[in-house]
Amino acid sequence: MKSICVFCASSMGKDEIYAQTARALGRLLAESGLRLIYGGGNIGLMGQTANAVLQHGGHVTGVIPDFLVRKEVGHLDVTELIVVDTMHTRKARMADLADGFLTLPGGFGTMDELCEILTWAQLGLHQKPIGLLNVNGYYDALLQLFDRMTADGLLRPENRDMLLADTDPAALLEKMRRYQPPKVAAHGRTVVIPMPDASFFDASWAVLGEKCLKHNRWLPCLMPA
Repeated sequence: MKSICVFCASSMGKDEIYAQTARALGRLLAESGLRLIYGGGNIGLMGQTANAVLQHGGHVTGVIPDFLVRKEVGHLDVTELIVVDTMHTRKARMADLADGFLTLPGGFGTMDELCEILTWAQLGLHQKPIGLLNVNGYYDALLQLFDRMTADGLLRPENRDMLLADTDPAALLEKMRRYQPPKVAAHGRTVVIPMPDASFFDASWAVLGEKCLKHNRWLPCLMPA
């Protein structure tokens, strides 16, 4: 891995341990020679992580929608700031740039990013490691929910295992380095077709379908057995 995309809150949280962990992770990424890819903000845990990477001589690439730049929450001191048009483009661009994904505590936006990147892995759209840093037991309930999904037959065990979790940043990064992606299993016959890069995707399925037709490129799909 050469780059890690970090998903995290744009707020600080009430417990100082969240900011401390964000700064510790940023320092670890810099000292490990791993480039930080993140949402480009200068506030909350996002800003704490980015600033720590920069303070320890690391490289930071932020990806942010232009409307957030206009709200003056863009981090203008990062190594590289990429301004995009929409939130959907932002996620796709970060996914394209990163070799792995690591999630710190966060709210709805962080959950959206984590669950979408897990879904893409489940569908075989990428084989990159996905880590969850369970700070202060923050994600205990979420991990229990994922285990319940598996126990109730709504989530395949091999897909549950795509999410790596640890309470220690260094230990989590080591798990991510050693990650071996499972084969994507599905009912029926799996059709494997070369994929476009992340920038090809669009928030609208209708627009995406038109692109597929225009460029004669199709997503992996399931055909009846």
